[in-house]
Amino acid sequence: MNKHHDLTGSGTDQQITLRGPAELADALPYMMGFHPTDSIVLVALHGGNGRFGGRLRLGIPRSPREWAPVASQLAECLIQGSRRRGPGPDGIVAFLCQDPAEGESGQQIMERLRPLAQRLRTACGALDVPVYEALCISDGRFWSYCCPDARCCSPDGTPLALPGTSVMAAAAAYAGMRVRGSLREMEQRFAPSTAPEAEDQVRALDAAGAALTSRILEAQGRQEVADETVTLARRLLDRMAEAPHDDAGPGADAADDRLVSADEAAAVILGLQDRETRDRAAQWMEGEEAALALRVWRALSRRCVPPYTEHAAATLTLAGWVSWSLGDEPGARVALGLALRADPEYVFARLLHQACNEGLDPETVRHCLRSARDAPPGETPSAPSRTRTRRHRARLLRASAAQPELSDPRRRGGPAGGRPPGGTAAARARTRAGRRSGQRGTRSGR
Repeated sequence: MNKHHDLTGSGTDQQITLRGPAELADALPYMMGFHPTDSIVLVALHGGNGRFGGRLRLGIPRSPREWAPVASQLAECLIQGSRRRGPGPDGIVAFLCQDPAEGESGQQIMERLRPLAQRLRTACGALDVPVYEALCISDGRFWSYCCPDARCCSPDGTPLALPGTSVMAAAAAYAGMRVRGSLREMEQRFAPSTAPEAEDQVRALDAAGAALTSRILEAQGRQEVADETVTLARRLLDRMAEAPHDDAGPGADAADDRLVSADEAAAVILGLQDRETRDRAAQWMEGEEAALALRVWRALSRRCVPPYTEHAAATLTLAGWVSWSLGDEPGARVALGLALRADPEYVFARLLHQACNEGLDPETVRHCLRSARDAPPGETPSAPSRTRTRRHRARLLRASAAQPELSDPRRRGGPAGGRPPGGTAAARARTRAGRRSGQRGTRSGR
């Protein structure tokens, strides 16, 4: 007989008991809010019934040499982080999700990833937390790395339940939960444009950089640029309000793209590289204003075409912050993860991503931003005051979170290896060169 545990997922108004790997595999998209693709997912379990707790997602490293350090880092982040906040997990469920490449089968994916599953089990066990179940999900089927019983876990894989037919699907529908497609589809909404207009956008960014560089070297000019950036961004919000849509995906995004000219996008993107200007823009974080801001930040992220992809860290972070503030945690994690991919050392994105994954209340950040927004008219906070506000916000976030959020270690110079080509050091070099030449510059803070 198999030794599967009954696991309990806690919703807002009810509990759902999942029995066996089939129901666990079906529940994964509902736990994450999307279908993870090319992902490692670890879910903490608490108590004798296996109540779901914290969860982490990371892209599967391409090189098997990175699997051992990544497994150790994931296990430590989830387990030690839980222990810092309270009782640690009593067990872990691990998922490996990857679609086959052309000519590859799901069975081959499962066998290729078996050493990674073993490393995850070993890393968690080294911290005295067992992995109750480790599943590979690929090509519409799942395999268990833990269950030896072919009666319930076929060596050939078991088909996933048809969408909408499982206990979890029924409970999610009752609770108003929804799955918004795959991770790849969600990331695509922020992807840089590849249309012929991308060349026009590069030229506009070059011209805006040349025009802004000399102005931001002086305090008065820098303040003027900040004011102009916020005013123009507000104008884009108003334009979005005049063209409402249901925010349903690529069609809606294309409509938003047509509302923003290349010159406008360039001016706002470069202006937002200043962190104080970015913080002013982050104040659009509640109600209808926040929904409009999210459309603007998405549109501007799509305009950060090569060689300006690093500049998207600011707009992606704003998109992640607004999503989190509106209660959309899956959307926030996706946007903030992309921000860290654009600039692995972007501090605001790291703090927000960490806090969101740790389940903190975004009111912590909203309070700080409201204080700055609601300052008496005409009163401009001094530089020391702005610095204290930023430090206070960072302390509040760090105080409750476990560890720096796990963006992909390959992109951050983490334990898996050095910095990637075109990473932060290269971005800084381009920024310095841009400031000397009057182009590709104006990045002044994170």
